[in-house]
Amino acid sequence: MQITGNTVFIPGATSGLGLALALALRERGNTVIVGGRRTELLEKIAAENPGVETVRIDTADPASVEAASKDVLARFPSVNVLITMAGIMRVEDWHRPESFLESAESVVTTNVLGPIRLIAAFVEHLQAQPDATIMTVSSGLAFTPLTITPSYNASKAAIHMLSESLRLQLADTSVKVVELEPPAVRSDLLPGHKENEQAMPLDEFITEVVELIETQPDAREIQVERVKFLRYGEARGDYDQVVAAINGH
Repeated sequence: MQITGNTVFIPGATSGLGLALALALRERGNTVIVGGRRTELLEKIAAENPGVETVRIDTADPASVEAASKDVLARFPSVNVLITMAGIMRVEDWHRPESFLESAESVVTTNVLGPIRLIAAFVEHLQAQPDATIMTVSSGLAFTPLTITPSYNASKAAIHMLSESLRLQLADTSVKVVELEPPAVRSDLLPGHKENEQAMPLDEFITEVVELIETQPDAREIQVERVKFLRYGEARGDYDQVVAAINGH
C-alpha cells in the first residue's frame, strides 16, 4: 500500500485506532471517508476535520453495509483502499452459557461477518482499480489468547486466516491484502483501557503504523514492534511463557 494518493474508506473509524489512522492518512495526502453508526459523531468529525468525508454504516447490519457501500462508490468512484476497522471486544465467562452466548454472537457478527460483508461489497470495484488494497485488522490476540476475551481472540484469529487466504486468491488481481496487527493500544475497546499503562499509547502506535506503511509498501502484515512478542511466541518456542505473561500467571 502506498502512503499517499489513495481514496480510503474506513468503516469503524469514529473513535480510537480507526479515527486516529483516518486522520493520519488524511494528513499524508489521501482522501479519507470515515464510516460509523453514530450520526452525531460523524457530524462532529466532519466539522472538526475539514476534508474528511463521512458515511453512516453499521457493519453488523447487512442492509446498512449494502446501502453504505453503494453510497461510497457513487460519491467516491476512485476508492482504492478499504480498511475493515470496525470491531468490538467483550469480557466473557464461558463457565455458563447464559453469561457469554449473546456476547460471543455479537463479537463474531461485528468482527468476522462485518469485514466479510464489507469485502464482498467492494472487492469487484477494487479489482477494477490499477492499484488497490484491502487492509484487515486482526490483533496480537489472534496469536496469543487473553483469557477473559475468548470470542475476541477467536474472531481475530479468523481474520488472520481470512487475510492469508484472500491474499492467495487475489494474487492474480491488482488488489493487495494487508493485515494490521495491533497490540494492546490505549483506546475505548474495553472500559478503562484508555488508562491502561501497560498498553501502547495511541499516538505512538499510529506514528509507527504510518512509518511502516511508508517504508514497507509491499508488507503483508503491519506489525509494530510491541506486537511481535505476541505474534511470534510459537515461532520462538516461548508460547507458553507469553500466554502466562499476558494473563498475569
